[in-house]
Amino acid sequence: KSGLDPGGAWHAWGMACLKAGNLNSAREKFNRCLKPPVDLNQLNHGSRLVQDVIQYLESTVKPILIADDDYFATLRELEATLRTRSLSLEMMCEGKIQHNSYYQECLFYLHSYGTNLAIISFYMRHDCMREALLHLLNKESPSELFIEGIFIPSYEGGKLHMLENLLETIDPGLESWGVYLIAACKYLQRKNYYHILYELQQFMKDHVRAAMTCIRFFTHGAKSYTELGGKQTWLLKIKDHLKVYLQEVSRSAGRKKMACTFRKKMSATDVSRHINTVDLQMEVTKFLHRCETSGTSQMTGSSLPTLFGNNNMKMDVACKVILEGKNIEEGFGIAFRVLQDFQLEATDVYSKVAKQLVKQQKYSEIRQLLKCVNESGVAAKNDGDNIILNCLNEFKSIPAEDLDNLIQDMDSDENKIQAYVMCNKLRSAYLVSVRQEKTRAVQLVQHVRQLAENSGDDVVKAICAQWL
Repeated sequence: KSGLDPGGAWHAWGMACLKAGNLNSAREKFNRCLKPPVDLNQLNHGSRLVQDVIQYLESTVKPILIADDDYFATLRELEATLRTRSLSLEMMCEGKIQHNSYYQECLFYLHSYGTNLAIISFYMRHDCMREALLHLLNKESPSELFIEGIFIPSYEGGKLHMLENLLETIDPGLESWGVYLIAACKYLQRKNYYHILYELQQFMKDHVRAAMTCIRFFTHGAKSYTELGGKQTWLLKIKDHLKVYLQEVSRSAGRKKMACTFRKKMSATDVSRHINTVDLQMEVTKFLHRCETSGTSQMTGSSLPTLFGNNNMKMDVACKVILEGKNIEEGFGIAFRVLQDFQLEATDVYSKVAKQLVKQQKYSEIRQLLKCVNESGVAAKNDGDNIILNCLNEFKSIPAEDLDNLIQDMDSDENKIQAYVMCNKLRSAYLVSVRQEKTRAVQLVQHVRQLAENSGDDVVKAICAQWL
């Protein structure tokens, strides 16, 4: 008459029937006020009214069976009470919970009015993980429900191994769980739970991704190669994962192609390349660890370069190896292999090293570097000259004698002239210029005269004019 919503009254009536143990009557009353959710896969437990019903049924201490006209109801009720002291206790008894009327009542309301997450969470609360998984699979629920309803409760409750065993029991190949497992991995990565992630990747036999996680364990947070020296077991684990992956690829190559959708794939050549990178990183780690502990280490950078980074970081590794040995020659061999394996721009690395040696005032070491570069067998004709030219930007800080020695070490006269001009040594530039073939000499001397005029060096200007 008053036009008020009768839902509240029906709900209160239904709850009263429940409390009186009249389950059938309660169903009838709730049917008038409860509605199924529009989206069964929404990430919540459904309406508050449904949750109240489930909460009451779960909190009831003694299981009451359907009380209708059945004369044996009280007898069965007594038997049930004797058999189990409470609902929760019965739930642990080899699935006997499923014969419990209140358990069935919960499922009736959940399946009629609850979301998939509410059903899955109910199963998980009562140690029915298998049922939760099967429900998820049968309803083809989205991966968010797996994360929220099954995965998080499992690892938080220390039941990750139980979950893994069940996943394998239901589907030994894990294919039907692929989407859910990948989603779980992404979730763990977002949360920075790398130890759980690594355990899950090993269970999934996803060896390539497991190797990538090991790389993170090796590099993350390390401030020095002394620290990395203590983390070398991770490098061995990377190699183990990659080798197992190679074996599996070669085994499956003979058989009919298996449609494995979720494990990361990689070509055999790429895997072999990564194994070589790990080997080289082990060598670099041992070498730099030894340098740091023996005190020859000079460089201190904000970030620690490894061969698992981009090309710029790999070049930093090569520089670090050359600079941190007892002398240039000691680390040059390893650095050269880094440059060759990753096809890095060698001249850029050598120039960077030379500039660093100028800063450290180790001018004789620059000459040692040039010797190593020339003896490497792959240096281009002007590589040595270019290395010297690149470090002459710092010529003001280089003593005159060392500067002359470096320029004298250059192969090409043209480069020597360029070097003398860069360092404002116009007289020396003139002396080299006049030694060239006549027409070229004239051009060079004219250029030196012009520079002398611009810089106000009347003596060199006069010499040039006289020769011309």
